[in-house]
Amino acid sequence: MHVLDAAAQTVHAYPGGAESLAPRIGVSAGILRNKVNANNATNHLTLVEADAIMSATGDMRILQALAQEHGFALTKVEEQTDGKSIVSHVLGLGMTEGKLSMTIHDALADNVITANEMNAIAAAGHAHQSALIGLINRLRAAKAEQTA
Repeated sequence: MHVLDAAAQTVHAYPGGAESLAPRIGVSAGILRNKVNANNATNHLTLVEADAIMSATGDMRILQALAQEHGFALTKVEEQTDGKSIVSHVLGLGMTEGKLSMTIHDALADNVITANEMNAIAAAGHAHQSALIGLINRLRAAKAEQTA
C-alpha cells in the first residue's frame, strides 16, 4: 500500500474522521484532508504530522506502508516490563518457533499455500521475530543490571 493511501485510510478510519483528528494534531480538518489526498499537489503531510497522526490514532498503517515500500517488515516489540525471566523468554522463543514450523508444515501438507495459510505463516513469523527481539532486549536489560 502506498504511504499516502495508508495516511488517508488512517485519517478516514479515525472516529469522526479528519474533523475529529485534525485538532489533535494541530491543523484544520480541511488542511488535513488535503494533506492525505494523493491528488492534492499543494499540501503535503510532514513526518512530524505523520508521527502525530500515528500517536493520536494508535494506527500504524503509515509506518507499515513506508517500511513495505522500502523492503522492510516491522514487528512491534513490547516493553520489557513484564518481569519475565531470561529462561521464560528462551522458552517462549522456542514455542513461537514451534508454532511457525507447525504452521508452515500444515500449509505445505497439500503442496498449495492459500492466502489464509500465507497470512497465518506471516503472523507466526512476526510473533517469532517479536519473541526473539524480546529475548535480546531482556538480555540487554540483564547486562545493564550487572554493570549498574
